[in-house]
Amino acid sequence: MPDKSMYEKSLDLFPPIALRATQLGIVKGEGAYVWDENGKKYIDFASGVAVVNCGHNHPYVLQKAKQQMDQLVHGGHNVVYYPSYIKLAEKILDHVGHDYKIYFSNSGAEANEAAIKLAKQVTHRPGIITFKHSFHGRTLATTTLTASNAKYRRNYEGLLPSVYYADYPYATRSGLTEEQEVARCLNTLDEIFHDLIEPEQVACMILEPIQGEGGYIVPPKAFLQAIRKICDEHGILLIFDEVQTGFGRTGKIFAYENFDVKPDIMSLAKAIANGFPLSALVARRDLMDKWPAGTHGGTFGGNPVACAAGVAVFELLEGGLVDHANEVGAYFKEKLQQLASERDEVLEVRGLGLMIGVEFVDCNGKPNGDLVTAIRAKALEKGLILLSCGVDHNVIRFIPPLIVTKEQIDDAFDIFKASVEASLDEAAQKH
Repeated sequence: MPDKSMYEKSLDLFPPIALRATQLGIVKGEGAYVWDENGKKYIDFASGVAVVNCGHNHPYVLQKAKQQMDQLVHGGHNVVYYPSYIKLAEKILDHVGHDYKIYFSNSGAEANEAAIKLAKQVTHRPGIITFKHSFHGRTLATTTLTASNAKYRRNYEGLLPSVYYADYPYATRSGLTEEQEVARCLNTLDEIFHDLIEPEQVACMILEPIQGEGGYIVPPKAFLQAIRKICDEHGILLIFDEVQTGFGRTGKIFAYENFDVKPDIMSLAKAIANGFPLSALVARRDLMDKWPAGTHGGTFGGNPVACAAGVAVFELLEGGLVDHANEVGAYFKEKLQQLASERDEVLEVRGLGLMIGVEFVDCNGKPNGDLVTAIRAKALEKGLILLSCGVDHNVIRFIPPLIVTKEQIDDAFDIFKASVEASLDEAAQKH
């Protein structure tokens, strides 16, 4: 009897919460490719959910990580200082600005927890405003902040108190003009301030500069600029969750640079160390300096090896990788838009850099999550890994490594297009 697959073994080992987007058992990764336990090669346009922006096993990142492993694997950032920790902090703050400081953790949810704790600590205010269709993590506090699917909250109520939910612009769904949609969403904030909590009682607003799990929704620049102005008027701290958008994903090192809006506090994770567990909280120096010792912390944050990998990632981004992502992202988006012009089922192609979403609808213009499921399954059979997103699971998100070539994009696009056509043909035959 043949050995069980990794997936089959996993059923006896892990709970249902450990469900994967595929049943693949992966044994090797290199660049934009991974290989499964049977030796089959796949183009990976999931990137470990926007983590390996520099590609799987990038040789420079591995070199720096291995060098660090020979020197120090764990020091404990509650106990000592070490070079890679200092150097990565300097790298990030050289870019963001030295009127900010940084604190390292392990995951995106941890960074968002830290952001909320900092905002409450320095403002002495209870309220938090988050946005519908958002995703900020799965700890109890970040589950409260998340508003993209009720299943994340089921059986965990009651959650963090004094959290309020405003609307995030999604003109594709509302049918309004961009200007009207921005006005509508800002009006929901006015209603919160009038009906629920006075702005002087709000510690912070937290949002993704481009919504990830919610559907790769790119807000109008005017919306984020208006939010910045409202926060300034009322002494509310603006937090950008850049966990998925950071480190070159949107064609800038950080997504806020696309909108000419700078947050007071920013959470970073995912691609920060190209696969090594690491996250960071970046916040204005005057805020960080008011955060008392002992009121936040963790054992493994800022691991020496992860920080060394993070330094390598930043050097690659500064060395031309961001420009490459912009170039190939525009190339890919143009191909997807051409497909959209040929297919009524494609409602919209949207995104910045190599953070691209394609939204699908049925013949009545309603979200078509079943079609997306079918497309992903067929693409996987043909050797392309894709993920979905959106509150109705009807958006395919393309998040290839930033090192992806135009030739690899061509190969992936051909598989995607064939999968779309085959899925539509099957759906038509069923009806």
